[in-house]
Amino acid sequence: MGLLIRDAKFIITMDSARRVLENASIYVEEGRIVEVGFFEELKYAKKDDIIIDAKNMVITPGFVQTHVHLLQTAFRGLADDLALLDWLKRRIWPLEANIGKDGVYYAALLSSIELLKGGTTSILDFGSVKFEDEIFKAMHKVGIRGASGKILMDHDEGAPEELREDREKALKESESLLKKWHGKDGRLFYVVTPRFVISCTEECLKEAAEQAREYKVRLQTHASENKNEVKIVKERTGLWNIEYLHKIGITGSDVILAHCIWLTEDEMRLLAETGTHVAHCPSANLKLASGIAKVPELLKLGVNVTLGADGAPCNNNLDVFIEMRLAALIQKARLLDPTVMSASTVLEMATINGAKALGLDKEIGSIEVGKKADMAMISLEAPHVRPFTKYHDPMSAIIYATKSSDVKYTIIDGKIIVDKGKVTTVNEEDILRKIDKIVEKLVEKLNLDLIELKREKIIT
Repeated sequence: MGLLIRDAKFIITMDSARRVLENASIYVEEGRIVEVGFFEELKYAKKDDIIIDAKNMVITPGFVQTHVHLLQTAFRGLADDLALLDWLKRRIWPLEANIGKDGVYYAALLSSIELLKGGTTSILDFGSVKFEDEIFKAMHKVGIRGASGKILMDHDEGAPEELREDREKALKESESLLKKWHGKDGRLFYVVTPRFVISCTEECLKEAAEQAREYKVRLQTHASENKNEVKIVKERTGLWNIEYLHKIGITGSDVILAHCIWLTEDEMRLLAETGTHVAHCPSANLKLASGIAKVPELLKLGVNVTLGADGAPCNNNLDVFIEMRLAALIQKARLLDPTVMSASTVLEMATINGAKALGLDKEIGSIEVGKKADMAMISLEAPHVRPFTKYHDPMSAIIYATKSSDVKYTIIDGKIIVDKGKVTTVNEEDILRKIDKIVEKLVEKLNLDLIELKREKIIT
């Protein structure tokens, strides 16, 4: 049984020619794209094919987010208006340490639903210290293409006691998870995941890099997100953050560094020279007042910059459309140059650049014959997108006008995971009910210093 997507208003291919096809179709068979463009449908069509009418829709490659925290969506709205280190110590780390097995599982399901409904088909998740297995189970069930890894934290001063683990034990568990999940169904991948320099000993960071290289998997960490973080690393090591990571083996084409805001010019060149990937998270960086990454400068040097929403407690959603729009707008204001980040550049960051960071650019990230059929189908019918005429650019519409609610279909491996805006693989209502109960009990157990809201109930 094949999948025929007929008569799309536009297909934005993101192939090497960056073609935009008008009134074109796509045929998918066994999870891969067989034909794209203008072709004789009868040549491929079979009696039992699924057919989607794509009139008034733009089809893009499925969006790739290279830095999200599936677990942290459970803490949405519980850590607002705090600086990064306070945000971690007062809220996020205590919540992470106590959420429990079911909480991790349902938080990952909730996150995946939100991502899929917004057209994100592939993610690089920053995992969990505890119950990482539950994150993989959730990704497997919901049908998203996902990479994740157990978080490593072993530094006496940089990690809370509840999350700090013996290095050897943690790395052994990481290895076990890697062997169990990496490559499963061709859709799930393991990434070795030390949290950041402050919460890891040098031995932990070095051995994490060694584990990643031994098994030929990706390696990810946070880097240079916050001024205080950079200052602490400099005091501890005598080096700037990226210089230190490079010294101990955590740069290279198999490494994804999240944020990279506070960089020296030498560090920026070092990222380019080593082929290290950068995950840019504009909304989280704004909300935590961390700063604005020098993305145009990094791109000019040849650094592969990608996009991610980060965790819902520091931006309150996992919406790639918000990230794309902000990625363009904040650089224009920072550099006082409206031409500095074009719509096509931002769309590259959210698709093919993300695929490159994951090492999957030969399989996903563009709409081309032979590649996996990972796609987002976005409606142009809403008032906030109109007018849309022959004079309008569909790429600009995607970056500046459309919203996640405009995604009508999300397709992964040729399977319709979101159908007319509804996830097909799980019971969304059941998951929403369960996560609310889990989080309410968690907050009551911890007695966090949350502001008591003054609410009046009116009984009628």
